[in-house]
Amino acid sequence: MRRPPPHISINKENNMRIHKLLLLAALPLVGLTAQAQEKGPQKGDFTVAATVSYNSSVMKNAAAGNQTSYSVAAASTNFSDQKLSVGIEGGWFFLDLWKLNLGGGMNISKHPGYSGVPGTYGDGDEIGDGSIPDYAAVADQNFLQFNVYTGVDRYFKTKTDGLMPYVGLRVGYAYGRNLSQTDDETYMGRSVGEAFNVRGAITAGVDYFFTDAFFIGAQVDPFAYTYNRTLIKPQEGLSNLDANSHNFTILAAPTIKIGFKF
Repeated sequence: MRRPPPHISINKENNMRIHKLLLLAALPLVGLTAQAQEKGPQKGDFTVAATVSYNSSVMKNAAAGNQTSYSVAAASTNFSDQKLSVGIEGGWFFLDLWKLNLGGGMNISKHPGYSGVPGTYGDGDEIGDGSIPDYAAVADQNFLQFNVYTGVDRYFKTKTDGLMPYVGLRVGYAYGRNLSQTDDETYMGRSVGEAFNVRGAITAGVDYFFTDAFFIGAQVDPFAYTYNRTLIKPQEGLSNLDANSHNFTILAAPTIKIGFKF
């Protein structure tokens, strides 16, 4: 039996070595490709999402400062009594599957006041006799309204690439105030209306990442508790007249999110 020439055996050994080296060099690239195809957040990623949910803001208008009797009722904190509103939520993945959330908004308004203008109507005068009616004073008003919330979510991976359910906790605070001053001799100084909510909730939801950067999500609060305090101080020197409420909700505050990761 003839043996192959020595140079042929050497070439075969060299080719096998080259193939092994190429295979070893390609393995890291295969791993990187597989990792790149897996959609979803990683540690250090940030998210920004537009949300559609119930309006958690609160406000109490100041009462007229020239009445002889006053009453007040706590503002409703039932999510089904509120209108839908659009908000912004930011998130930071401080760990691979743990996200810190922050959201809220603020509104400041100013309504300038004007003095009243007296008319010419007197006792016995009737409408249509040419007398000039009174123009009542316009109240000078300031409005401050804001709400803020934060929370932590724990995400879970699934067999479906990009589909990530989560559970978490939320705490929030909402405040509204109206200051009213009317240039009229029957008003007894500045009138104040205030209200605030303190809220805590267990939340659950799911985000689906269509791409590594774009996702949509849905969320609901399996349980939430809200404390509200509403008060008025209609005249200078009077004490506050207030009312409180405690609200417990189950499967509350459904929310839709559309956002980006970067």
